[in-house]
Amino acid sequence: MKTSDYFLHIILTTLLCFAGTKTYAHDIEVENADGVIIYYVYTNNNTELAVSYYGTSISYSNNEYSGDVVIPESVTYNGIKYSVTSIGSYAFSGCSGLTSVTIPNSVTSIGNQAFDGCTGLTSVTIPNSVTSIGEYAFYNCSSLTSVTIPNSVTSIGSEAFEYCSGLTSITIPNSVSSIGSEAFKYCSGLTSITIPNSVSSIGSEAFSGCSGLTSIVVVSGNTFYDSRNNCNAIIEKATGTLILGCQTTIIPNGVTSIGNGAFLDCSGLTSVTIPNSVTNIGGSAFFSCDNLTSVTIGNSVTSIGNDAFYHCKGLTYVNIPNSVKYIGSYAFYYCESLPFVTIGNSVTYIGFGAFSNCYGLTSVTIGNSVTSIGSEAFNDCSGLTSITIPNSVASIEEYAFSHCSGLTSIVVESGNTCYDSRDNCNAIIETATGTLIRGCQTTIIPNSVTSIGNQAFDGCTGLTSVTIPNSVTSIGRYAFSGCSGLTSLTIGNSVTSIGNYAFYRCSGLTSVISKMENPCTIDFECFTDDVFYNSTLYVPQGTTNKYKSTQYWSKFLFIEEGDPSGGSSEPETCAKPTISYNNGKLMFNSSTEGVSYSYLITDTDIKAGTGEEVNLTVTYNVSVYASKLGYLNSETATGTLCWIDTTPTTEGITGIAQIPANAVLIQANDGFISISGLDESKQIAIYQTDGKQVATAKAYNGSASVAINICKGTPVIVKIGEKAVKVVMQ
Repeated sequence: MKTSDYFLHIILTTLLCFAGTKTYAHDIEVENADGVIIYYVYTNNNTELAVSYYGTSISYSNNEYSGDVVIPESVTYNGIKYSVTSIGSYAFSGCSGLTSVTIPNSVTSIGNQAFDGCTGLTSVTIPNSVTSIGEYAFYNCSSLTSVTIPNSVTSIGSEAFEYCSGLTSITIPNSVSSIGSEAFKYCSGLTSITIPNSVSSIGSEAFSGCSGLTSIVVVSGNTFYDSRNNCNAIIEKATGTLILGCQTTIIPNGVTSIGNGAFLDCSGLTSVTIPNSVTNIGGSAFFSCDNLTSVTIGNSVTSIGNDAFYHCKGLTYVNIPNSVKYIGSYAFYYCESLPFVTIGNSVTYIGFGAFSNCYGLTSVTIGNSVTSIGSEAFNDCSGLTSITIPNSVASIEEYAFSHCSGLTSIVVESGNTCYDSRDNCNAIIETATGTLIRGCQTTIIPNSVTSIGNQAFDGCTGLTSVTIPNSVTSIGRYAFSGCSGLTSLTIGNSVTSIGNYAFYRCSGLTSVISKMENPCTIDFECFTDDVFYNSTLYVPQGTTNKYKSTQYWSKFLFIEEGDPSGGSSEPETCAKPTISYNNGKLMFNSSTEGVSYSYLITDTDIKAGTGEEVNLTVTYNVSVYASKLGYLNSETATGTLCWIDTTPTTEGITGIAQIPANAVLIQANDGFISISGLDESKQIAIYQTDGKQVATAKAYNGSASVAINICKGTPVIVKIGEKAVKVVMQ
């Protein structure tokens, strides 16, 4: 941010220099008694003079002034005496050899960028005659240690003393009414500031980046600003906005907003508590507070601005309360020590790059209110191992999870109408287009996917083999770029387009199996040279000449016909597991040996709210699938576990197995409803949600099963005795 500000300043300076205004060129030059030549331009109808620079345009290489310069009150030229009344814009700009300057009492104004870039300037005397200090007047005078602004000055221009990093003391007199935006920004040597009661306007980020500040005082009697409760901050009275804080600031409870750049570069700040009165945290509010470790955000904050906690690399804890609705772009960028984050249930938008480069982030919980995840929101969060996309999310922009190399589990909640992770594939698929937009090292690409999105597996270093099924027609840009652990690649026979750099930096590839009868066009860096020269390309029978005559496919030194895997186009799928319950334990079983089970259990009683009563259902929803290396993941088995004939007695109960009730497991799959754990001859009935009964049955040997003609995804009511349970047909 500092670098970009500086270059923007240089660009603006250059543009102004070519604006063709005669005021910025010298008309006469006069030698002082001490031998120093000073250049002037005529002002006020050629009756007065302003100090200027040599020539017709400013040049930082001229360095026409150096050492100690004393500006006279008047000069005589061709027999005419002229008063020197101003320091013109750019007069000493870029004179790095200038060490001190004495300004006479005849001068009333110091122009824009008058001393800009005078990095050797250590001393300047501003007389009581000066009423205004222009924009960028002393910009980047990094050797200047102290400045006394006289009582005659009424305004300090924008960025007037920005980047005066050596400045340790500044006295603002009671005559000043206006301090421009960024006027003292990045004056890192300043330790204290006092705002007099005359000041009625302080521009944005006027003191941002003053990292050495420990004391901030607004003089009592100021009607526009205060530092209430000795808080060591500047607060705008009319809005309740804290516009400047420092490492010793305690944010008072009446503050309603943290202003833009309020604590920017405050490297001494270690912890902050934002009170419940605050509703907004502004852009760059805590930008680059490197040593900030803990942030407690009050429960009234609704918005966290762009760059709010950018590069707070020491941050280990932050709470995002349920009141927050918006998280801005780069809000927590490069908070590399942050281990986990829970995004509250009111957030609707996670901004561009909001948590990008949070390398230490291992866990993130995305609230069910989030509808949009911005581009690069979690880019380069290499420590993340799992993500769950709630069913509220309707938009995931490109590269939202790029370079999350540690991911092993990706789940999209069932019920999401825009995205899915079908067949437990460990990927995010855009339902409408069939595009896989994010995968991980355990992804098995389903045969229904039609496209691999841009950067879908980019940086997935743990991926060792991938089979792109025959349903896929296009592979996006950088789709598998940087998958350095990838050794085997199979490309299906329907692919017609492979994007630029699709397999770039996949240096570990030893086998590329292409099933395309007619090879599609690729760019010269689709694969890197070590793959072209060292791996083997396997192509369909009779197509070698096609590949050898197609640009860049022909770079493969080793091309063989046939499939080294024996022609097996798809890996075997794990058998769908069964679910059973006994004595307080759920058990899973699959006919495929050696599988691992991944399950999700949700308790319908887990809720939050208000009121005097809460109805408890004592019901668990269970889902599980089986996985095994080299196999496709199984279909998901689902069930509902509930208890019937419960009693309110809890005395002596220490575990679920001791509850004095019958545990019943209900499974609704493939047109059948199966129930186990029933008393003999127990009556059951199945109803549609409109109350229409569709089936009945009695328990036999503790179980009952009934076939019903109900569509997948349709909820039904299972009534067991007096207890009713809602389940969804799978």
